[in-house]
Amino acid sequence: MSAVISLARPEIVTLKPYAHAAWLPSLTRLHANEAPWRPSGDSTVAGLNRYPEPQPRALISRLATLYGVHTDQVLGTRGADEAIDVLSRIYLRAGSDAIIQCVPTFGMYQVAARVQGAEVIELPLRSTQGWQVDAAELLAAWRPHVKLVYLCSPNNPTGNLVGLAALEQICTALDGRAIVVIDEAYIEWSRAASVARWLGRFETLAILRSLSKAHALAGARIGALLASEELIRLAKRVIPPYALAQPTVEAALRALEPGEIAASQNRVDALLVEKEYLRQGLAASPLVDKVWASDTNFLMIDCRDADRFMSASMAGGLIVRDLRAHPALPRSLRVSVGTRAENDALLRCVGPA
Repeated sequence: MSAVISLARPEIVTLKPYAHAAWLPSLTRLHANEAPWRPSGDSTVAGLNRYPEPQPRALISRLATLYGVHTDQVLGTRGADEAIDVLSRIYLRAGSDAIIQCVPTFGMYQVAARVQGAEVIELPLRSTQGWQVDAAELLAAWRPHVKLVYLCSPNNPTGNLVGLAALEQICTALDGRAIVVIDEAYIEWSRAASVARWLGRFETLAILRSLSKAHALAGARIGALLASEELIRLAKRVIPPYALAQPTVEAALRALEPGEIAASQNRVDALLVEKEYLRQGLAASPLVDKVWASDTNFLMIDCRDADRFMSASMAGGLIVRDLRAHPALPRSLRVSVGTRAENDALLRCVGPA
């Protein structure tokens, strides 16, 4: 039995998935209890009165091409959040299993685990170490009941890539012992290569990707789980049969046309230039003590007066993310890079009087 299967909940391994209506688009659909007319205002190609194709083949093919993997290594999801939820439901038993996360990091890992009734083991990232993951510390903390290990690279909210050597050390040590989940939602902003090339090397590696960031489709909710064919087959048993709405699928297909991908890359390049402009402006603010280096489309800042920064920005009609609820970030805020006009508006609010 493979590790992908042996690590999973037995009831998921034996689960008979829901049998959705057959997808035969060349035939008139009288088998899915759908209305035969389109609703008013429906501008979709396929029609909102029809159930969407489960795991749409055209979309999966384009995602596979975009990420450099095989189509049987891709699961389309409602953002990376749903991929996290699916993995949690496959691998976490209430009161028995656990995850490891390195904090501060993206909050949905622990939320999904706690919904499953699983333990959350937190290892601290340290500002004195540039928020880098300590591979030796993580491996020392691993126990057999830890089924999912989350590594966010680049990390949200600290903005830094996890060192490639650390990722490789962890994947090597835990291969076959835990599902190592590398969240690459922000990878396009970093100029770094994806570790999707490692899927053939590590059996229990899973990668999270998203069209929400670099492809500007946050409202469409399109993400992807990249993993072995065996893990993707398990995930298809758990995900709802019609997870991806038709307008979302069509929006993603438009965004993944070659011309749109090239345009997105140009916009990424331009925003990275804008990020440096914003970094310099924030560093000059009397309210800001430190602007952390970032491999993402946001900047984490440590403030001399975070309350004043928040109130000044809101008075100017802008809002940034308050991170101070986390013990490791008592003076920190997160600022998304906007347009030049938006960035200038923020800098006027928090700049020198």
